[in-house]
Amino acid sequence: MFLTFLEELRAAKIPASMKEHLLLLEALQGHVIDYSITDFYYLARATYVKDEGLLDRFDQVFAKVFKGIEPTIETTEIPEDWLRAIAEMNLTEEERAELEKMGWDKLMETLQKRLEEQKKRHEGGNKWIGTAGKSPFGAYGDNPEGVRIGQKEGRKGSAVKVWDKREFRNLDSTVELGTRNIKVALRRLRRFAREGAADELDLDSTIRGTAKQGWLDIVMRPERHNAVKLLLMLDIGGSMDPHIKLCEELFSAAKSEFKHLEFFYFHNCPYEAVWKDNKRRWTERTPMMEILHKFPHDYKLVFVGDASMSPYEITYAGGSTEHWNEEPGEVWMRRMLDVYHSSIWLNPIPEKHWENGQSIRMIKEIMNNRMFPLTLDGLDRGMRELSRKK
Repeated sequence: MFLTFLEELRAAKIPASMKEHLLLLEALQGHVIDYSITDFYYLARATYVKDEGLLDRFDQVFAKVFKGIEPTIETTEIPEDWLRAIAEMNLTEEERAELEKMGWDKLMETLQKRLEEQKKRHEGGNKWIGTAGKSPFGAYGDNPEGVRIGQKEGRKGSAVKVWDKREFRNLDSTVELGTRNIKVALRRLRRFAREGAADELDLDSTIRGTAKQGWLDIVMRPERHNAVKLLLMLDIGGSMDPHIKLCEELFSAAKSEFKHLEFFYFHNCPYEAVWKDNKRRWTERTPMMEILHKFPHDYKLVFVGDASMSPYEITYAGGSTEHWNEEPGEVWMRRMLDVYHSSIWLNPIPEKHWENGQSIRMIKEIMNNRMFPLTLDGLDRGMRELSRKK
């Protein structure tokens, strides 16, 4: 079964090596987990999966290989109060007393025997493992206590042992982001922080080299802190309202990952001024020309917006829906791109719908196709683009 598991993982394009497989077997032999399918799931996932984008595929393979596996009969002592019924049932007092006499040891022994004897699905009755009925084994029955198998909720009475299908949340490269996943994706850009950074004195190596050589031997090393500078432009309001939570997560992750982060808000398309506080968007605005002169060209520019607007807002003076813009949005965007050569646009709208929006196509063209969906995969692609040398 374990070799089958390894083969299925590889067939699903999960890079599972023989070394990892042997490591898993060694961990099982060393009893690092209890005899629990749930514990085994997490152990196998930690062993084989190194990329969060593969978790969904791993779950599918795990469910396929280990589907229908029988529960291990555990001998752990269960507190007596766990074995008490917690709900009313349609049994007489005599029947209830008879069932309760079975006890934990007898219950487990009987379950093991039934698993060996039963050959088919059973419904109703008071003996076999199945659904309904008074049997202590199965789902949706009237027994006040027993081993629950394959029932999510609503059992009459209390189950002394639960054996339900485990439901694990999917996580794939196309799902919308959470703050933790965004941080992981953003760290790709941080790897390149050392490139072009000023060197700093390696004191320990300098001391060792000086003592060994007999003369001053200065050793320098690249600075270690995150030197990436990020200029974040966030579309706010209107059609972006449904994406507020996602943008908040991106904003929170970016603030924690980048020491040098500057952010501004705009609506639909950037024009001659942007702002940092939406409550004071008309009284405290920052001229775009000031931004272009204040923040040097080594900043990475990231637009975040759905690019969904009237095409006139992009191509015409006075096209803005909120004020009279003396110059089209396209003019201001190209000025920004001329200064910040490393730039991308992140779009929360699914990529498959982009061709349906004229304004989205126009913004994508202005960005020279550097538009990426706001998903794990899209953010990863975007960080790769920003890390390229211009």
